Amino acid sequence: MPVTDPIADMLTRIRNAQGMRHDSLVMPVSKIKLGIARILKDEGFIRDFDMLRAQPRPMLRVHLAYREGREPAINGLKRISKPGLRVYVGKGEIPRVYGGLGIAILSTSWGLKTGREAWRQGVGGELLCYVW
Repeated sequence: MPVTDPIADMLTRIRNAQGMRHDSLVMPVSKIKLGIARILKDEGFIRDFDMLRAQPRPMLRVHLAYREGREPAINGLKRISKPGLRVYVGKGEIPRVYGGLGIAILSTSWGLKTGREAWRQGVGGELLCYVW
């Protein structure tokens, strides 16, 4: 079944899997999903991710991270720029998520970056989502 917004689908799958306290989840892979997974791993929101060479299409497996007492490492995910309403920010307009406790993920001309990385490099771009 085709998905019109694959990033929102990825965030919803992560949100649902953490709500059910699953250890991992599987979804169709794309370059942007791999980039988001890399950022989430680097920031400590997920344990790891890997690609499964399944037929007819490769899949992305995301291993979720939990704190003590099975408390999810991700408290919230919010999609900002949507296919019907794109949201772009300049280098001086990059938001801080929850006073710096969360991250904003941007699609810049230099690739996917966190809001902090984009601000340091002085680039803006499309504001994809917030993670906290």
